[in-house]
Amino acid sequence: MKKYFGDLKFVLLVLSIAIPIMLQNLIQTSVNLVDSLMVGQLGDAAIGGVAAVNRYFLILNGGIFGLTSAVAIFIAQFYGAKNEVRLRESFRFSIIASYFVILPFFIVAFLFPKEILSFFTKDITLIEAGVNYLRYACYTFLPIGISMSISGAMRCIGETKIPLVASVISVFINTFLNYCLIFGNFGMPELGVAGAAIATLIARLVEMTLLLIVLKFTDFPFKTRVQDLFDIDSNLIKQITLKAAPLAMNEILWSAGNAMMLKFYGTRGGSVLSGNAICGTFTDIFYTLFSGMSVATTIMVSQPLGANQLEKAKENGYQMVGAASILAFCLSCLMVTTIGIVPMLYGSASVEVLNIAKSMIIIQAVTFPIYTLNIQSFNVLRAGGDAKSTLILDSGFMWVFTIPMLALFAYFTDINIYLLFALGRGSELVKLVLSYILLRKEKWVVNLTNN
Repeated sequence: MKKYFGDLKFVLLVLSIAIPIMLQNLIQTSVNLVDSLMVGQLGDAAIGGVAAVNRYFLILNGGIFGLTSAVAIFIAQFYGAKNEVRLRESFRFSIIASYFVILPFFIVAFLFPKEILSFFTKDITLIEAGVNYLRYACYTFLPIGISMSISGAMRCIGETKIPLVASVISVFINTFLNYCLIFGNFGMPELGVAGAAIATLIARLVEMTLLLIVLKFTDFPFKTRVQDLFDIDSNLIKQITLKAAPLAMNEILWSAGNAMMLKFYGTRGGSVLSGNAICGTFTDIFYTLFSGMSVATTIMVSQPLGANQLEKAKENGYQMVGAASILAFCLSCLMVTTIGIVPMLYGSASVEVLNIAKSMIIIQAVTFPIYTLNIQSFNVLRAGGDAKSTLILDSGFMWVFTIPMLALFAYFTDINIYLLFALGRGSELVKLVLSYILLRKEKWVVNLTNN
């Protein structure tokens, strides 16, 4: 057991890295919560329609996250190896590659909003609300490539405060404009769900602008000139692509798998989509508090690997899993004890939708420790650039096991949504065995800067 649990010095170091990330992500999740609460005042259809759009957005976000996370491995390792030339080239790659992912998603959302919504539901009122939201929300895709690349690079070298401050400012702008544009306050037009999308777009643009300004006037080792943006060594492009493509594809497939699961749950009625949206917004707070472990793992494992301290990196990897297990158990208990506030937050939702949401939250709480242990194993594998294992563990398992199983029960049985949802979440127990096997193979203990 000692292998998985570090001393107090290790725990404090991990917390010093993870807490700012947790706060930043918590702030961003709070924006989603505020969005959801304000949109929720417009009725069940608005909640479900916006939730369907967000599921599409999460596929894109997953792709960019996978890409920037893969590049972050190289940035962290080159930073550990003190190779600033390759560090800057890796950052340039992150920006350029992000827009190869973003532009196709933007074009599809711009041209085919109704078709996207129709994939998730046949409820006309949900589709209409979602299309009205997506018509403006698709433009929010454009700033995130730059923002995520800059924030990710800053975190990799240990600078977590600047992205946090940028997010805080963005949150306040988003919240204020939501209040103005959704309901028509302070002389602004009353735009409903479209107002929520416009508010988010403005907030995203402000966040990107703030990060660019800081980057221009601060001497970060990854800082690059615009005219040098395409100056990247061809061997490095190949090396990063071989690692980034599987990780980006994994995140896209994983997010698409979650979208498919939402479609399966939607076979049990439109109220399920609204209930799942409330459940997701509430539980995202707890997943966000856990998300700081991802960046902490990149720093605690990737930097020692880049410095060729392989045994230190291995020791840190296992201890990160132990630390994650403790955090996951605490958050699971907190999720159960706070479930009572859901009806108070969503007073305008129907009783049926609230009952579905609360039941889903309980199921999520029970399976949360298992789910997050799988996430942490994935974080360790990714930190060492073990792309093959991450693909097998994450999206591979989902599409080979979870998706076919849920499709079978959704379309060929009449089990209720609670059992269907529990089956989807319960598959994580089978996945836990696979994650343990892949972790112990230790193919992630690799110094990529030697290649």
